[in-house]
Amino acid sequence: MVRRLGLVAGLLAGLILPGFFQPAAAEPPRRVLSMNLCTDQLAMMLAAPGQLVSVSYLAQDPTASAMADQAARLPVNHGLAEEIFLMRPDLVLAGTWSTPETIRLLKRLEIPVEMFPIETDIAGIRANIRRMGEVLGREAQAQAMLARFDADLARLADAPPGPRPRAALYMANGYSSGRDSLAGQIVDLAGFDNIADELGLPAGGTLALESLLLADPDLLIEGRRYDGHARAQEMLDHPALKALSRGRPAEVISDPDWICGTPFILRAVAGLRDARLALRDAP
Repeated sequence: MVRRLGLVAGLLAGLILPGFFQPAAAEPPRRVLSMNLCTDQLAMMLAAPGQLVSVSYLAQDPTASAMADQAARLPVNHGLAEEIFLMRPDLVLAGTWSTPETIRLLKRLEIPVEMFPIETDIAGIRANIRRMGEVLGREAQAQAMLARFDADLARLADAPPGPRPRAALYMANGYSSGRDSLAGQIVDLAGFDNIADELGLPAGGTLALESLLLADPDLLIEGRRYDGHARAQEMLDHPALKALSRGRPAEVISDPDWICGTPFILRAVAGLRDARLALRDAP
């Protein structure tokens, strides 16, 4: 009997190889719901066919979403815990600015929620692409996207050394963004110095019209005007601002390419890069 037990123990010892008793890899989620505009788009880029079952209603708005056409083929949600629960997701994608009450309720209902931070630079964009691939079980697709993103970014990185032209972002309510924001990163990647950084607004803030006029930027990048009347937009029609842009180049922000940290920001970089090259070649 002792000999038999020893034989069994020996057989078990031989089976205990590295990784033999490791738990099996978790199955990728089959029903994924996104309740945030930026996770909507990353998920649409990376999810397997049929894996993404709902996106936020903003994903179908062409004034905000770079993928409105693709989102039109999916059911939408409004970020309400009740409607999300009824859609029976096994994973919810949210942003750090998503409604806290909804997130708390979903967790109480034991629905897994993955929170994605806001991207403010290229490192943040790359990290969120990689993480989206991990949570969806689509790591290979995320790596391929990153490779394309890095290659496209490298093709745009031709800003010469030395002094660069100066640009100013000016949006509704006189808001401007500096180097610590995604918009500021786009300006920098396009080869411009940013007036907001010179004036102490690296993370963004209100830029007085008088300060903008005195700064005298080479390029004015204006916020998009929306239909209807809003006092926040009145500053964009100020005669002094029109005089500043008269006779010099100006760009208008295309919100879908600027709002979220996705590869679509490279379209915004390319547009500003063309404006910089036009400034260089101007007589």
